[in-house]
Amino acid sequence: MDKEKKVKNRLEELANLIKKHNYNYHTLDKPEISDKEFDKLVKENENLEKKYPNLILNHSPNKIYGSKVKSNFKKITHVSQMYSLSNAFDNKDVEDFVKRLAKFLNLSDYNEFEFICEPKIDGLSLNLVYKKGKLVSAGTRGNGLVGENVTQNILNIENIPRKLIGEFPDFIEIRGEVFLNKSDFEKINTKLEKKSKFANPRNAAAGSLRQLDVSVSHSRPLKFIPHGIGECSKNFNLIEDYYNELKKWNIIPNHLIKKCNSIDEVVKYYNQIDQSRSNIDYDIDGLVVKINSFKLQKRLGYVGKNPRWAIAVKFSAEKANTKIKSIDFQVGRTGAITPVARLEPINIGGVIISNASLHNFDEIIKKNINVSDIVEIERAGDVIPYVTRLIKKNYKLNVKFKPPIYCPICKSDLFKEQNEAILRCSNTYGCSSQKIGRLIHFVGKKSLNIDGFGEKQIKQLYNLKYINKVEDIFNLNKFRSEIIKLDGWGELSFSNLIDSINNSKKISFDKFIFSLGIRFIGEVNAEILANEFKTLDVFISSSNKVNVLENIDGLGPKAISSIIDYFSNDINIDTIKNLKKHLSIVYAKNTTSDNFFSNKHLVFTGTLTELSREEAKYLAKSKGAKILSAISKKTDFLIAGEKAGSKIDKASKLGIKILDEKEFLKKINL
Repeated sequence: MDKEKKVKNRLEELANLIKKHNYNYHTLDKPEISDKEFDKLVKENENLEKKYPNLILNHSPNKIYGSKVKSNFKKITHVSQMYSLSNAFDNKDVEDFVKRLAKFLNLSDYNEFEFICEPKIDGLSLNLVYKKGKLVSAGTRGNGLVGENVTQNILNIENIPRKLIGEFPDFIEIRGEVFLNKSDFEKINTKLEKKSKFANPRNAAAGSLRQLDVSVSHSRPLKFIPHGIGECSKNFNLIEDYYNELKKWNIIPNHLIKKCNSIDEVVKYYNQIDQSRSNIDYDIDGLVVKINSFKLQKRLGYVGKNPRWAIAVKFSAEKANTKIKSIDFQVGRTGAITPVARLEPINIGGVIISNASLHNFDEIIKKNINVSDIVEIERAGDVIPYVTRLIKKNYKLNVKFKPPIYCPICKSDLFKEQNEAILRCSNTYGCSSQKIGRLIHFVGKKSLNIDGFGEKQIKQLYNLKYINKVEDIFNLNKFRSEIIKLDGWGELSFSNLIDSINNSKKISFDKFIFSLGIRFIGEVNAEILANEFKTLDVFISSSNKVNVLENIDGLGPKAISSIIDYFSNDINIDTIKNLKKHLSIVYAKNTTSDNFFSNKHLVFTGTLTELSREEAKYLAKSKGAKILSAISKKTDFLIAGEKAGSKIDKASKLGIKILDEKEFLKKINL
């Protein structure tokens, strides 16, 4: 009895110590003991509880250890935006990429560039912030502007020093990738139960990093390799200069980085990496090709969420053959009917594939595909698997494949738009599949980015009539008592979802426009509209003015028609009004008024010699100008290059100031 009393006293003592050090570490960020000493306390507690299960305390650390102090990760705002790369898939794509660079920079020879090439690691992007050489924060990419604060989780990661050595800038954002070696991934999976095993090293790395219990993150051998730079108080001329500095600070870049001076060299190195990737102890899914010069990078800038100056050349798509078991029809948020092949499951690149897109009905006829046929399936990167071609026909099946006559979900009439191969459901606001599609789009990563609210949860809550429209998401709390009783839910998971919804309420204007799901309004067009109209009220009031929309540079006729259709429906107007009550829309700051072209409307005509017209427009936009496609009374300046046409006469008649290229460059401070 005396021994059990001593054990119970020690368990009480350990519970208090672990609680105290958890609080110091997670809440105050002021640990009093080392991680090793803390782990020793936890281990002692576990051993005693195993030996004396009858003495386990109600407030045992093991009962609360998994959740720690945090119920969710705090958000962290990046000082400069984290962008994603556009993709290339073959040699021609690489050549087109380089030609686009030359055209934008108005260069006649596209072999003048110097490139830095490095393997594209299939991991989780991370942004490290160092001030005065000290690591102050680490954040995941998130939506590019705001990520999750995982600072405590990365403190044991190899190649991430808490303090830089040597001469370093006062402030720097170091971007890179967190990953697991293939060998380490296999070791981790062998220790997990079958239902908990990770599908691939990337999922394992992400799952290991995003642990609320930081001891799990610390126990797994995560690695970090830098590949980029954000905001920095020091200027570098070349990427290779930056990488050389990283080595001096004790952050080691990828040893497979190579400098290339031509398209041929890039392609040669791509092939070399592709052939040797099975010997690399971490997953890579392509080769990143970047302009070496930071000066040229700045000139090239960005298109939407992608830098113009870099591209990811993906490895050849992985393929496999399997049988089509059946063909179903899916209805998307815009009413598009997509035929989907249900397959005999097949493993492609470590992923079990049982569904594949057939694109549209014309493609099915063209490829002569039907149920029971053997077909080739292709999967490239994150692209949805699709059927590429027929391998073997099942001639015993005499039933001819026929497209649907009515919507497979709501039985409404279908229609085809002119010059389109896609069938669409006509019941835009009544079809449940379209409504669910809009809900999924609204909560997605590129829209509100609501964690823990995926397709499965959306469908479940929609079918139970807890949500019907996007604005209903913000009223879920009134169904708390019902939802926490559902399979897969509980008090904690529901609370986490509500926290995620609340965290999503602050949203940039361009993301808000994108989240509405207007057809033909992707990320780039959403950004164009946000920059043009500045506020939601102005956007709404201008959305039915064809002459205003047609004069927006970069906005095509399909997008214009779609915007007008969207705002002509009262249901959509009501949706926006309801969303305004719940969301805090963040508008871009007005460009400083000391720029000559701030808030001025410009039209370009003729051929420029120093710059391409595309770069000139990009520069003008960066100085706060708005670019119009046609002369009107609203135009402030006409920028006229060589061989300017009738726009000069029209500008003269309207009394609009005309600038030649030399004057334009002077005003824009180039």
